Order: sequence, then C-alpha cells, then structure tokens
Amino acid sequence: MIKVLFVCWGNICRSPMAEFIFKNMVEEEGLADLFHIESRATHTDEIYNGYGNPVYPPAKAKLKEHGISCEGKRAILLKKEDYDNFDYIIGMDDLNKKWMPKRLGGDPDGKISLLLDYTDNPRSVADPWYTGNFDITYNDVVEGCTAFLAYLRNEGLI
Repeated sequence: MIKVLFVCWGNICRSPMAEFIFKNMVEEEGLADLFHIESRATHTDEIYNGYGNPVYPPAKAKLKEHGISCEGKRAILLKKEDYDNFDYIIGMDDLNKKWMPKRLGGDPDGKISLLLDYTDNPRSVADPWYTGNFDITYNDVVEGCTAFLAYLRNEGLI
C-alpha cells in the first residue's frame, strides 16, 4: 500500500482538493486498493480545540462541479507520527515545505516534496485563499496529481 499525505497551511482548500482529486483518479483507474490517501495542515488556523473546520465552501463547490465529494472532511493538524505513517508527504508550496519538517521532526528519509515538483513546470499550487480563483488551483492540483501518478508508474510502484 502506498500512503500519500497532502499538506497545506490550513487543510481547508488545496490539500483536501489534492486528497480527493487523487482519490478520484486512483479510483477511476482501478487502483484505489493500492493507496491510502489523506491530507493535513501545518498550522492550527482552521482547528479549534482539536476540532477542524470543514473544507472551505468554494473548494468544496469546485470539487463537486467535477463530481468529486469531500463530504465529512475536516482540517487535521500534521503531527510528528505522520512521518512514519506515510510514504509521500506532499506540500502545496514552499512555505508548507518549510513548516513540514518542523512539524514532523525532520525529513531523514526524503519523504517531503511539493506536488508540482512532479510536473515539467515546478511551482507552487496557486493558493485560492488569496487569489479567489479556484479554477487555477483545481487545474494545478489535477496537473500535479496526474504527474505524481505518472511518477509512481515510471518508478514501477503501480
């Protein structure tokens, strides 16, 4: 089983979009049994007394527009033990990549990457919290997830 964890600042926009887009991709390809996929936040901005906010309504609507449900998902904070529980810990931008090792206690096995590093055009996933443009974010996430799946195939892992 390949365990994948997507990470962004608050776990209400980009990382849940990546989680559910990637789940949908592997499901459509008949590969769902080979994966365990989740998402987390590097910060507690969207988590109060241990209880996370749901996916931000425009992000949820963008997923629904493409027939993808994220029902029941709430923000969860990245924890040190996540490092041992996941094979790939994939952030959405450089700020996430800076904070992930701090939350995880380092990256001795090189598990941390950025989603769009798997593409031919490495960059940050557009943050819709600031841009307000969920179309660009959705397209970035689809591009990254598609490239990540291709990477796993090229590595002979699926």
